[in-house]
Amino acid sequence: MFNKSRIEQFKHLPTPFYYYDMELLKETLDLIHTESSKYGYHVHYAVKANANPKIMKLVQSYGFGADCVSGNEVTRSLETGFSADKIVYAGVGKSDREILTALEAGIFCFNCESIPEIELINELAEQTNKTARIAIRINPNVDANTHHYITTGIEENKFGINRWEFDSVLETLEKSKNIKLEGLHFHIGSQITDTEVFKGLCIRVNEIQQWFNDRQIFVDHLNVGGGFGIDYDQPDVNPISDFVTYFGIFNQFLDLKPNQQLHFELGRSVVAQCGSLISKVLYIKNGAKTKFAILDAGMTELLRPALYQAYHKIENITSVETEEVYDVVGPICESSDSFGKAVSLPATKRNDLIALRSAGAYGETMASRYNLRDIAESIFSDELK
Repeated sequence: MFNKSRIEQFKHLPTPFYYYDMELLKETLDLIHTESSKYGYHVHYAVKANANPKIMKLVQSYGFGADCVSGNEVTRSLETGFSADKIVYAGVGKSDREILTALEAGIFCFNCESIPEIELINELAEQTNKTARIAIRINPNVDANTHHYITTGIEENKFGINRWEFDSVLETLEKSKNIKLEGLHFHIGSQITDTEVFKGLCIRVNEIQQWFNDRQIFVDHLNVGGGFGIDYDQPDVNPISDFVTYFGIFNQFLDLKPNQQLHFELGRSVVAQCGSLISKVLYIKNGAKTKFAILDAGMTELLRPALYQAYHKIENITSVETEEVYDVVGPICESSDSFGKAVSLPATKRNDLIALRSAGAYGETMASRYNLRDIAESIFSDELK
């Protein structure tokens, strides 16, 4: 991914920084647009993956919508050019202020996750003399076969409305005069690489939609969320996920009604591979059982490994020496501040540059100022000569 001239440029930049390959991002967006357009599908970019304004503006330029999980994400989406009528807003704990922000903006749809939330949105919509468009976020009880911290579609999760609540939901909607039911929403988890899981989701969505149809409830929109994964192990071999197969599965197995619209909420698979966290080696420290490569980047710049033991490929991009084994760690005063154990790298020394790959999703957006650290800069390939 990094040619010699690019690495030479990196040597003169203060580390750590996020580096974004904008050409790869454009290629990814091109494919998503081509494959989703074949079927007339609507794609909403999951802002939580990466809310960098430049990246969001590029995504928006393809005509995609935004999938938001906070009031500030709604505001950022509007600021970066996303049309309000293409913004969907999910989240299990929307505050009054956030709901009012979205109502005032006139967003397309709230993805509602509980009966109390529907009641509150109706109350606030009545107070502001508006009608709120909603989709019911349903927990389909489909196991995404992913890490338990990032699965969202089984009954033990906090997300969505369970099937045993459906009758109560219909009663609530009947009483909610400032609510318009637009659709049904599903999201079963993240980093799903087994496409058979999405086939299972389609079958379950068909069953659930039939339950509503049997009670004369028909909706114009289905939203199947996102969760499509990437190849963290070989980012250069598979830099773009297989969107041909992904969209094709929904076309084959999901039973859309006449004129019914299908929506997706893609995040990681859009931006993860275009981003890398570039860091400098501060020290090589001999431990009792291993060598430590101590970087100037830590969990404050890339939280995923510390949060749920996520894997990111680690590369020394300035050394070609014989390989040795290191525990690659950050400078933060936490034992969990580790990017990888027993990592085989070319012999590494102080000031070598390390690339933590596939960091375009949930790198910058999860950054913090813990230990009063500075927030890392963002560098874009199209701004480097």
